[in-house]
Amino acid sequence: MTPLLSLSDIAVAFGGVQAVRGVSFDVRPGEVHALVGENGAGKSTLIRVMTGAIRANSGTVSIAGQPVERPEPTRMRALGVAPIYQQPALLPDLSVAENLAFGLEQGRALRRIDWRARRARATGLLARVGVSLDLDRPAGTLRMAEQQLVEIARALGTQAKVLLLDEPTAALTDVEAARLFTLVRGLRADGVGCVYISHRLEEVMALADRVSVLRDGRLMATLPIGEVTRDGMVRLMVGRDVDMGLGAPPLATGDSVATPKDVLTLRDVSCAASRIAGVTLRVAAGEIVGLAGLVGAGRTELARVLFGLTPADGGSIAIDGKARAIRTPAEAVRLGIAYVPEDRRQHGVIGAMSVAANTTLASLGRVARFGFLDGAAERTTAQRFVGEFAIRTPSIDAAVGTLSGGNQQKVALARWLATKPRLLILDEPTQGVDIGAKAEIHRLIRTLAGDGLAILLISSELTELLGLAHRIGVMRGGRLVGELARAEATEERLMSLALGHTPLPVRAQQPGHEARLA
Repeated sequence: MTPLLSLSDIAVAFGGVQAVRGVSFDVRPGEVHALVGENGAGKSTLIRVMTGAIRANSGTVSIAGQPVERPEPTRMRALGVAPIYQQPALLPDLSVAENLAFGLEQGRALRRIDWRARRARATGLLARVGVSLDLDRPAGTLRMAEQQLVEIARALGTQAKVLLLDEPTAALTDVEAARLFTLVRGLRADGVGCVYISHRLEEVMALADRVSVLRDGRLMATLPIGEVTRDGMVRLMVGRDVDMGLGAPPLATGDSVATPKDVLTLRDVSCAASRIAGVTLRVAAGEIVGLAGLVGAGRTELARVLFGLTPADGGSIAIDGKARAIRTPAEAVRLGIAYVPEDRRQHGVIGAMSVAANTTLASLGRVARFGFLDGAAERTTAQRFVGEFAIRTPSIDAAVGTLSGGNQQKVALARWLATKPRLLILDEPTQGVDIGAKAEIHRLIRTLAGDGLAILLISSELTELLGLAHRIGVMRGGRLVGELARAEATEERLMSLALGHTPLPVRAQQPGHEARLA
C-alpha cells in the first residue's frame, strides 16, 4: 500500500544542534500512526517538516509516493496535509464562523460574502466534532478546549487526506476526548491517514494502528500497536522504567493536632460573571482536593474566583478560618494563595524572560532591598528551585521559552512556591508534558502536600485525580454536584456526576473527615 505521506532519512539541525537524525516515517491510508517521545525528542520538528514549515537539511518528503521538491505550507495543504497544533492558531478578534471560513472559502477580492452558507457550513463542521458554539463569539474568548475543537473542525473542512494531530486532547476532558476518538476512527474508516502525537500513552494504545518512538532525535522503533506495551513504549522513550509517583500521601496532621486544619473553606460561593453558583468546599492543610468536570463546567472559573480575577459576589470565602473578601490577585497572594493556570504559555511563564526572572516574578518583595532588585538574592532563589525541582536548563539565565514544556511548568510552579503560599491551586498541571516530566510533577505535588501545603488540583485526566487526590469534587454548570472520597471514587462514578446521570448532593463535612456519598 502506497503511503499517503512518507519521510525518508530526514535530518534537521538548528545552529549546530541536531534535532532529528536520519528519521524515516510514513502514514498509510486508513491508518492512525502514533508518534511518541519525550519533549525535545524531535516530534514537533518532524511535524514541521511534514507541513513544510521548515526544510530538512537532508532527506525526502513524499506524497502518495511522489517526492515533493519544495515542501512549503501552502503546497502541503494543497496536497491534503492538515495540521492541528496543541496551541490553537485562531485569530482571536474574529468570530468562530469567520475563523472556520479561513482556507475554506474561495473567490476574488471584493466578492460578496454568502453569510447564510458560511454559517451553515460552520454549524455543520462544529456538529462533526460534537460541539455547539455561538458562531458570532470572538475566538479569543473561547476556552482552550473550545479553540482546539474549532481548529479540528476547520481542518475537517479542508477534506484533508492526512491529518496531523499534535496533542489534540491536551485541553479536552475525557468526554470530549472520547468524542474526538470516535471522529478519528470515522476518518480512518474513510481512508484518511492520521499522525497522532500524544503524551497520553493510554490514548495511543486505544487508538493507534502503529507507533513510532523517538528519543534524542532518533527513531528507536516503529511497531504495530499489538506488539508493544505501555511500559515498553516508556522504556523506548526514556531508556529506563518510570515510576509515575501516584498515590495520595497521608494527610499531614502536625505534631499536636488530631485533625488537619482547614486552609480554605467555601460556603455557597457564587459569581454571576463566571456563572459559579452555590459552591461549598474545603481544603485542609496537607490535603489534595481534586476538581473534575467537563469543559465549561466551572472548574477554571472557580479558580479565578478564588484568586480574585473575577471576585465572588455571593457566599463566603474563609482562609484559615477567617472570612476574606478576595477582590484582586494581589489580595489573594497576600493571603497565601498561589495559582498556576492551565495556559502555561500565555499565563504561566514569560518565555522571553530568564528562568531566574520568572522564578521570582511573583515574589519580588523577597528579593529586593530598598526598592531595588537584589540580583544575588534572585539568583540564589532561582538556583534553589532549579535544584529542588530538577529543572533542566543550561543556566538560570536561559530564556524559559527555550525549555521543554515540563520544565516550563516546573518554573511556573517555582514562581508561585517562592511566595510561600498556604494554598496552591493547580489547573491542568501536567497538560502537554511528556511522561517523564509528568512523573516528576506528580512526585512534586505529593511532596508539597506531605509538607503541609493545601492543594486544589484541577485536571481533565481522571487517572491523575484518582491517583493523587484525597477527595474529588465534580462540577457541572458552575455548581459542585458531588464529592467522593478517594476510596469510593471511580472513573464511572466521576463521569456519571459530570454528565448529570447520577446527581448526588454534597454533604456538609466536618474538619478532618472525608466526604461520603449521600
